[in-house]
Amino acid sequence: MTFTIEGNIVDVLNKAVFKGVVTVEDGIIKSILKKDNTSDNYILPGFIDSHVHVESSMLIPSEFARLAVVHGTVATISDPHEIGNVLGIDGVKYMLDNGKKVPFKFYFGAPSCVPATTFETAGAVIDVKEIDELLQMPEIVYLAEMMNFPGVLFQDETVMKKIQLAHKYKKVVDGHAPGLRGDDAKKYIAAGITTDHECFTSEEALEKLQAGMKILIREGSAAKNFEALIDLMHDHSDEMMFCSDDKHPNDLVSGHINLLVKRALKKGIPLMNVLQAVCVNPVKHYGMNVGLLQPGDPADFIIVDNLSDFTILETYINGQLVAKNGKSLIQSVKAEIVNNFNCSKISEKDLEVNAESNKIKVITVKDGQLITQHLIAEMTIKNNKIYSDTSKDILKMVVVNRYNTAPPAVAFVKNFGLKEGALASSVAHDSHNIIAMGVSDADIAAAINLLIEHKGGVGAVNGGYQGILPLPVAGLMTVEDGYIVAEKYELLDHKIKSWGCTLQSPYMTLSFLALLVIPELKLSDKGLFDGTQFKFTSLFV
Repeated sequence: MTFTIEGNIVDVLNKAVFKGVVTVEDGIIKSILKKDNTSDNYILPGFIDSHVHVESSMLIPSEFARLAVVHGTVATISDPHEIGNVLGIDGVKYMLDNGKKVPFKFYFGAPSCVPATTFETAGAVIDVKEIDELLQMPEIVYLAEMMNFPGVLFQDETVMKKIQLAHKYKKVVDGHAPGLRGDDAKKYIAAGITTDHECFTSEEALEKLQAGMKILIREGSAAKNFEALIDLMHDHSDEMMFCSDDKHPNDLVSGHINLLVKRALKKGIPLMNVLQAVCVNPVKHYGMNVGLLQPGDPADFIIVDNLSDFTILETYINGQLVAKNGKSLIQSVKAEIVNNFNCSKISEKDLEVNAESNKIKVITVKDGQLITQHLIAEMTIKNNKIYSDTSKDILKMVVVNRYNTAPPAVAFVKNFGLKEGALASSVAHDSHNIIAMGVSDADIAAAINLLIEHKGGVGAVNGGYQGILPLPVAGLMTVEDGYIVAEKYELLDHKIKSWGCTLQSPYMTLSFLALLVIPELKLSDKGLFDGTQFKFTSLFV
């Protein structure tokens, strides 16, 4: 099939804008010619999310694609380590297979850290042999984020073998090193690790840029580093990219990487700098077969109405129109259910905390950040037990092993603002055990049991009210229509906020409170964990 489109051509590689006509033949750009025309629209390369866990959208890849193309996204660099922690290499292959069923360019990585640590129970292990198998697959284009930076610094044999395999197969290695600075950062980068999406200050990002690392500006549903890092794009646009990392379904309906493009322009970042980061850099860094609006390229491009608001009018992938005027033209596809969920229901008594003293260590969250703080709080003791205290905004938090029946791990968390009810999720990075928090033990236990009954999901309980969005695919995703999922999730989100929760994205924030590789204080199914010392710690002081 051959067709032509006229408009203002945005040539990012040559940093030029001119009137012209694009001719597409059999999915490839045959020619781009300068030509006067009356169209006020602009034609430019499609956007790329340079680091995302598709599973965090709660949608299988085919549904994620349906929503993303509406916002001008044509490709993603996707780390499937969420499903990898649940189902191992079979989970990674599930993502690959499903992603191939739709006209979208998913570029998956080999998960480097499954499980993320030895201090939690995961559903699977992806070892060196399996990393070797994955990296030999043409669909796997990189070694996904190396979260075990202590293992890199101390030259752990298994960690180094995985990195060496990536180098052997000439595939790049993604990083994950929040707060790593100085000589340690240089040593981490010298191991051949090329990116970081975890910088939360401009000083940290600049130091890593100067050491030769690519820096990704992340703005997801929970972690938001755009404001801290965006000014670096004035001078470092050739070494920076945009990513969402984790995006919940309602947020994906509202927008994707296009929102970061608009925000960057409003911050005064030059247009070509922004497009360099969002279109060109990921293609070159990861060797993606994604078109950059040049003759001979795949016809992956978008049409927008102007270069400030960037309203996406049309999205093309391999010459196929996949979105038009805010409507996705990708059809839903059938997908099988795969899971790994095997635990028994719990009781309120399982959640009791016997008071060893009245002083406890409290996980303190900050809205928009994955890093937590470590607070010492004095609690009221009742019947030799410690409970949630809404007057101090310190609430009980629980992690339950979902792969085997085991005693729950219990701690306390501050800054959710919840005054009643409880919420629970089987999305709990990275091992994806059940995580819950709330005001009363009865509601917390009921929320956990609701998830066990459905073998995964996000749920909310308040007395007689029980609401759930089931996630039957690995306890992480659903095969439902993405727009319907977004509505269901939005209802739960509103319900929790009506109970007093003050966080912008409570489920996303909750899901990271079991992520031990990010300091300072977190909770695994095995107990309270000090991420600074990288060891378990007592709840009591």
